[in-house]
Amino acid sequence: MTSARVVVWRNGTATAVAPDEPVVTGFDLGLGRGDGVFESVLVTGGTTPHLDAHLTRLRRSASIMELAHPGDDAVRAVVAAGVADWPAEVEGACRVLLTRGLGDDGPPTLLALLAPVPAETLRQREQGIAVVSLPLGVPADVRATAPWLLGGAKTLSYAVNMAALRHAHAVGADDVVFTSVEGRLLEGPTSTVVWAAGGRLHTPPVDTGILAGTTQARLFDRAGAAGWPTTVTPGSVEDMRSADAVWLLSGIRGAATVTRLDDVPHGDAGLSRRVRELLAR
Repeated sequence: MTSARVVVWRNGTATAVAPDEPVVTGFDLGLGRGDGVFESVLVTGGTTPHLDAHLTRLRRSASIMELAHPGDDAVRAVVAAGVADWPAEVEGACRVLLTRGLGDDGPPTLLALLAPVPAETLRQREQGIAVVSLPLGVPADVRATAPWLLGGAKTLSYAVNMAALRHAHAVGADDVVFTSVEGRLLEGPTSTVVWAAGGRLHTPPVDTGILAGTTQARLFDRAGAAGWPTTVTPGSVEDMRSADAVWLLSGIRGAATVTRLDDVPHGDAGLSRRVRELLAR
């Protein structure tokens, strides 16, 4: 089995280290406070074809958090060092972490962690997922006017997201769609919601503070070019229920078809194959 890899940015150099070697101090603010951002980049065929979109989003997340960024070249270097000689036949998940380090105007911590895509992730990509809708407990518009809530940033503070997934697993589901207090669709804990209805692809607006999805953006660009109209829609769970198909999109898993929503079976009208073909171009 292909082993995990770790690369750390030290003194202007990307340095590969053993997976069990310590790479940060216990006082790193990313560890103690979740004060940092990250991206998960798919490695396929031994390459990272969608890295540029993740670089852009990492910069945006760092800007929202007023976090020092070492530059795209540094991020590219740690990713390249991790991916070097990675087997082309093994899909990988490269997680780039950028933390505030020790703070006090010190340098940030930059790491790249690379491991094979888990078998369960591949299963969900191929077979679809059961999803439950859960309230996030915030109004849809609050994060747009509350910058301290870090809307739109992909932060390391994922405790709530992981708790939601554990709850989904406890009730026999695979994943979650968060809703606002008004019942508007937001996002999944690690994904973007997309649904097909009325001959169009729909996704919720990012002004609700959700994370702009790199995979969703790629799908919408290619769908539009192929003559499949796309739109941003402030949807609801009922819109998902009545949709021709629903997917949760993420960089590693791709487009996972929702086959069950709140314990009710859901079809895809044969559209999932079309979505996957567009993403594979």
